[in-house]
Amino acid sequence: MSPEVSDIFARLEASKKSYLKTKRAEEKSEIVGPHMVKLPQGAIPNYIKLTKFQELSWRTLGGFVKLKAKPNPKLDQSLLQAHMKMRPEEYVAYVWMTTILVGAVAAIVAILTGGIILSFFHVNAALVLVGLVLMVAVPPVLAYVVLISQPASVAKRRGRDIDKRIGAAMSFISAMASADVNVDVIFKELSRQEIYGEIRNEAEWITRDTELLGIDILTAINNAAQRTPSSRFQEFLQGVVTTSTSGGQLKPYFLQKAEQFEKEAKLEMRSELETLGLMAETFVTVVVAFPLFLVVIMAIMAIVPGGGGSSDMTITLLYAVVGLMIPISQFGFIFYIWNMTKEAGL
Repeated sequence: MSPEVSDIFARLEASKKSYLKTKRAEEKSEIVGPHMVKLPQGAIPNYIKLTKFQELSWRTLGGFVKLKAKPNPKLDQSLLQAHMKMRPEEYVAYVWMTTILVGAVAAIVAILTGGIILSFFHVNAALVLVGLVLMVAVPPVLAYVVLISQPASVAKRRGRDIDKRIGAAMSFISAMASADVNVDVIFKELSRQEIYGEIRNEAEWITRDTELLGIDILTAINNAAQRTPSSRFQEFLQGVVTTSTSGGQLKPYFLQKAEQFEKEAKLEMRSELETLGLMAETFVTVVVAFPLFLVVIMAIMAIVPGGGGSSDMTITLLYAVVGLMIPISQFGFIFYIWNMTKEAGL
């Protein structure tokens, strides 16, 4: 055998050894445990920043809140589920500061209004005092109630969005699992799909925990199950952890969940359509037929002498029905049906 031929065979054997090494095996040998993730050039970390008013509230009332405010685990959980990047103490200080400012503005407006009324109009002073007390007390109470319940409201809205998109997300996850893709890669790819809304944000947090914080994938999924506002998504994540730790296979589990959520989506769609049919019948009866009969009867009463009551009063009530009752009832039904169809994704 010539030296040239032997050299060709030697290079062929060397190339075979390099081809037999898979990319995944090389990555596992190089990266073990937590590792450094390089950001793109020019990227800066996204720090948690408060607004100017929130910073003012924390500097002004932060110490008082730490001393007087009681621990509120429910608020802490709501802030976490709502993805509102604030500590409970900072949010309570913000709520208290807003309530104080609203109360001060309401007191100034009430004093000015009361002075003008008592100076230029002859009105009972006791009645004016009651009105002023209501003007001072109601706005700050409403501001406190609305702000303190805002995290829970945002969390519920996120939960509804997750429940609405979970069927499509499970189809994506099951398709990835059918291709034998690892769980961490599945959630990483899910975090890049903006079409899945809040599920994308939940997957993004799981990827953050694994790639930036060095947490293993099962612990990251378990943490996500504890903070998600959707009970259905929480059940799914807990099932992933249980299946993995018990030695089961995730591919059949993903396929089963995709089929389950698809059937549940069909049942919910049927229920929503039945509700819409009932609302349509109610709309025809309450908003169309009843006001029509009422207008006809009141018009006859106004025309016929001695039809019961004053004619001017009947006409005034007729104007109120036509100008207020009918438009308000129609807009109310329209808003309710629009909101219901929006949440259901119809």
